[in-house]
Amino acid sequence: MSQAIHHATRTTSRTRLETSRLFRPLLAAAAVALVAGCATNRDSVTVGSIPDDYRTNHPIVIAEKNQTLDIAVGNSDRGISKGQEATFVGFLSDYDSRSKPALTIMVPAGASNDVAANEAARALARVATRNGVPSNRIDIARYQAAYADAASPVRVTYTAMRAQTDRCGRWPEDVLNTTENKHYANFGCSYQNNLAAQVANPADLLGPRKQTEIDAENRGEVIDLYRKRGITTEFNKNSEVNY
Repeated sequence: MSQAIHHATRTTSRTRLETSRLFRPLLAAAAVALVAGCATNRDSVTVGSIPDDYRTNHPIVIAEKNQTLDIAVGNSDRGISKGQEATFVGFLSDYDSRSKPALTIMVPAGASNDVAANEAARALARVATRNGVPSNRIDIARYQAAYADAASPVRVTYTAMRAQTDRCGRWPEDVLNTTENKHYANFGCSYQNNLAAQVANPADLLGPRKQTEIDAENRGEVIDLYRKRGITTEFNKNSEVNY
């Protein structure tokens, strides 16, 4: 009787051991799959998170923007002064003579300086023509003055391509909340705005310009000097090393 019980116990132990050996690889595979699933979820959270690059948060875009200049005209003025003309010429320095955008001169209607504003508008049109604006691209329009008993300015406007970013000063959350070690929302905005404002030709951000013609004579001299293993006089003057 005791031998039968002992034999049955050994058989049960052997069965449990074989069963554990059988399920052990399955448990290991399940654990690996679980860890892989966690890693996959972690990667998706990282990829889909808010970008932490100021160039992505505040990108520089190229778009048309109205360039506007208000010129004050008094009731007794006739035409424009030398200072007003110089200011207007400086305003036209960014006018693109190749694309030739429309230049609109807006004259106030119903203001106390109607007569003076009309003469100033005609004078501005003549100055614009002398500075490269085609006469068929100049339009004199009217706008309703806000106050009838006050002098209203003559407004000049045209569209131009400009590099710009979004407005700075966004503070959607507390900047002291740095638990995720990320940049705050306004980080890098002023830098991007300053960079966009310094770009003389916004088209340079879209692609390179056409290569200019080479100076064959200067290139020949440089190559001859290189073949002789010589050092240019310009380099010797600007170099801090004495050879």
